[in-house]
Amino acid sequence: MAWKKIQLVLASFVLIACCVAIRYYWGAAPASADPIDRESAPADAPAARNGVRSPSDRAPMSRFADASTAASTRAKDGRRTAGARATSTATPTIPAIVANVNNQRVGREELAQECLRHYGNEVLESMVNKQLIAGECRRLGITVTQDEVEAEIDRMSKRFNIPRDQWLKMLKDERNVTPSQYANDIIWPTLALRKLAGERLMITESDLKREYETQYGAMVRVRLIMTKNADKAQKLQAEAVAHASEPSYFGNLAKTSSEDAASASLKGMINPIRKHGSYKEIEDAAFRLTDGEISPVIYAGGQYVILKRECLVPAQNVAFERVRPRLEEVLRDRIMRTVAKDIFGRLQKESEGRIQWVWGNAEKRRQMPGVAAIVLDAPITVRELAEECLVRHGSEVLDALISRKILDQACRRQNITVTDAEIDEEISRAAADGVKPNPDGTPDVQAWLELVKTKRHIPLDVYRTDIVWPVVAMKKLVGNSVKVTDEDLRKGFESNFGPRVRCLAIVLNNERRAQQLWELLRKKNTSDYFGDLASEYSIEPGSQALRGEIPPIRKHGGQPRLEDEAFALKPGEISGIIQVGDKFIILRCESFTDPEVKDFAQVRNEIYRDLHEKKLQLAMRDKFESLQEAAIVDNFVDGTSRSPKSQDKPNSTQGVPVMRQRAAG
Repeated sequence: MAWKKIQLVLASFVLIACCVAIRYYWGAAPASADPIDRESAPADAPAARNGVRSPSDRAPMSRFADASTAASTRAKDGRRTAGARATSTATPTIPAIVANVNNQRVGREELAQECLRHYGNEVLESMVNKQLIAGECRRLGITVTQDEVEAEIDRMSKRFNIPRDQWLKMLKDERNVTPSQYANDIIWPTLALRKLAGERLMITESDLKREYETQYGAMVRVRLIMTKNADKAQKLQAEAVAHASEPSYFGNLAKTSSEDAASASLKGMINPIRKHGSYKEIEDAAFRLTDGEISPVIYAGGQYVILKRECLVPAQNVAFERVRPRLEEVLRDRIMRTVAKDIFGRLQKESEGRIQWVWGNAEKRRQMPGVAAIVLDAPITVRELAEECLVRHGSEVLDALISRKILDQACRRQNITVTDAEIDEEISRAAADGVKPNPDGTPDVQAWLELVKTKRHIPLDVYRTDIVWPVVAMKKLVGNSVKVTDEDLRKGFESNFGPRVRCLAIVLNNERRAQQLWELLRKKNTSDYFGDLASEYSIEPGSQALRGEIPPIRKHGGQPRLEDEAFALKPGEISGIIQVGDKFIILRCESFTDPEVKDFAQVRNEIYRDLHEKKLQLAMRDKFESLQEAAIVDNFVDGTSRSPKSQDKPNSTQGVPVMRQRAAG
């Protein structure tokens, strides 16, 4: 178990987090994304605490599967006694013709079926879940009025000091949550659950004091070594104590021996430890230690942990009464998550036998045509499900559908077809890169498809048609235009296998400060002094925590000015001030690495394949962008239009709202 399971977990205030309870009973709907190129994540997922996750390069076609996980916007007839909708949050009307792509019309029905294909199972689950909550409200005589919904929206906007209209606009622009979705499927469920929870949401004065101490009390800054082996932990603890007089020894030991990669990469540094947040054994040890002291081996959460206390961070000077309302809300939201999960689990158990899942079951669909599910004796029709999918995901699915139309039209113009065999070949290639091969060395396609379906939550037919097909089509459109030259191969060899420069670095965002530090370093040019300045002044977390240490700099890595400066240095020299974007960097050369491979012929084919793939991806991206730029597109759902710049006229509508009268056509 990584340290992230042991470290303190603080309440995060992120836009809709205050209504996060709905995730526990509505069903978290993961965004579908291209599994070949990137991990998907929820829109409001917190950043990793012990490191920064950089998004990987996305393939040109990943947009065909990207989608937000906005909540539903429709309240079914059987639920309207419990929920309410204000005129200000009405669901927008979707026209009969949703788009026009190079004079090819896209109808509302086609978009609805496309939404159903992508999100049918996911949306049906949330519709069933919502009916269970609404049914329980009706059974207990609980109602949530329109006035209560509107008042809660007003309260939320005031909480963030944002006018109501701007709050709703921000949710739409940044979270893809429409006002009707927010009112009906975030605010209404939250209010309903609060009423169902009743006294379970009571907060005591003791609870508030503990939360106050957690958020505003003193903290301890520590370094950590973690392992799963008790004997190894004892040996590491003894070694750390034996070298306790050496300030940097514990950090270096964590770097080489800790089994938690995230903190090891920062020489054991983790977020400051607070009270009442996580494992009591670790908290007690951290607060009991003195600065510079090393703890005994601590067993917590199935791991063996060794701490070195760096310093105590004093409590913040914040008056309890001033933050009391915020603390109450944090606690209520936290309790709500547990209570909501309990309530919903009970309702699901009690409703066993009263829910029939028809959609996704071929036999039942034949027996009950037009029915998606039956919940508490009330049917959910396939038409209702399609409409729900359309309202939830219509905008983003239409964007992908438009892109697919543009690509399909380009293929037709060039008489390009994509066969099932070519799709299978591309899937096999993805499997070779994505999962372990079969014992005989062949790609394990079945394991890859299972990963796509279960871990990435992408239906296999969607994967074939909306991810793999576009990739194959783009490769055929690009054709043989991708060339790898001898110069490309030389640079690739130097970049991947040539010598690198081991440097210390200080990264700053102020040129004047950079000049001051450079003058100090010119007078006292030692590695230790450079490290001291880096730990105090560098604004880049990694170089600050590691006293200026950065990964060795290679040639042709994408920062030519930085690379030229680094390779021009001799060991022990400091660079001038290097400006990269809005940052100012000072380097100190420590040494040069030896080339990993000296025989170019040994790795030529490997370099060629890598470079060709990268160039192919760039060519596909450029080709796809050019197709989009050349297209004439009217999007009647979003109310926008675009056309090629060459066709623009003074009254062009490119990038501006389309008149709604046009949608009627």
